[in-house]
Amino acid sequence: MKKKFLIVGGTGFIGYHLISKLKKRKAIVHSISTRKPKENRTITGVKYIISDISNIKNLKKKIKKNYYNYVINLAGYVDHKNKSRTYKSHYIGCKNLSKIFLKSKIKKFIQMGSSGEYGNLSSPHSEDQDASPTTIYNLSKKKASNFLINKYIKEKFPVTIFRLYLTYGPRQDENRFIPIVINNCLRNKNFNLSHCKQFRDFIYIDDVIDIIISSLDNNKCNGKIINIGTGKPLKLKNIVNKIKKLIKKGKPKFGHLKLRKDEILKIYPKIDEAKKLLKWKPKIKFNKGLNKTIKYYKSVIQT
Repeated sequence: MKKKFLIVGGTGFIGYHLISKLKKRKAIVHSISTRKPKENRTITGVKYIISDISNIKNLKKKIKKNYYNYVINLAGYVDHKNKSRTYKSHYIGCKNLSKIFLKSKIKKFIQMGSSGEYGNLSSPHSEDQDASPTTIYNLSKKKASNFLINKYIKEKFPVTIFRLYLTYGPRQDENRFIPIVINNCLRNKNFNLSHCKQFRDFIYIDDVIDIIISSLDNNKCNGKIINIGTGKPLKLKNIVNKIKKLIKKGKPKFGHLKLRKDEILKIYPKIDEAKKLLKWKPKIKFNKGLNKTIKYYKSVIQT
C-alpha cells in the first residue's frame, strides 16, 4: 500500500526537494500552502491545496483527517512588519494541525523548527538548552515546539521536532546568502557585503531530506527535538571567496554593509542526538554541495 503524506509548506525550497524524493518512492503526496508553487517547483502527480493553516474552519474543509500516514509541517512565514501573521502561521497553524490529527491514525507528525529558537545562546547549541529566542519568527516557532512536546507527554502524539540550521542547494530562493553570492558572481557584478567574519553552519538540501525520511518510522525520536546541521561552521568570507574562485568572476565588496543589531558571530549545533537516535550524519561535503548549487544557477541565470 502506498504511503500518504501531507506536506505543509510544500511549495517552498525544502518542500520541493522532499516531495521529489517521496514521489520517487511512489508515495501519494498532498501539499498545502497559501499559494500555488512556482513553475520551477511544480511536481507532476502532486495535489496542491491552497489554504491558510491558521484558519481551522477552512483547513478542516480542505484536508482529510484520517487519510494521511505522515504530516510534515515545513511552514515558515517571514515578515518582520506583520508579526501577527508570522505568529498565526507558526503557532496557531501548528495548534490547528495537531487538533485535526491528534485523534487520527498518523504514524508521525514532523515539525520543522529553527536554529533561531536558541536565541543568543552560545554555540554549539544542544537540544537540552533552555532556548530564549529574540524575534517573532523564532518565538512563535519555539512556542509551537513547546506545545507539541506537551502533546507528546500528555497524549503520546507521535511528533519529532527538527531545529534546522542554514540549508542550501538548487532551487533555493535567490534572496538567501549563497544564491546571492553565486548570482552576483555569475553576473560579474560589484556587490556589497558585511565584513563576513561570521561563522555559520550550512547543510546541503539532500542531507536535510535524508534525516526527515530516516525519522518517519523511527519511534525513538518521538517527543524529541533534534538539531539538523553539520556541526562544522564555516566563515562567510571564505565561502564568498570560494564561490568567486569557482566561478572565476565576481566583485564582492567586504565591509560595506553594517552587521545587524546583536549579530551573533558564530552559530552552529551539536548533532549528537541525530547520530544517536537516527544513526544519521551529513554525507555531502560543502565543496560538493556548492559545486552542485553553482551548476544549477548557471543553468537558469540570465547573465
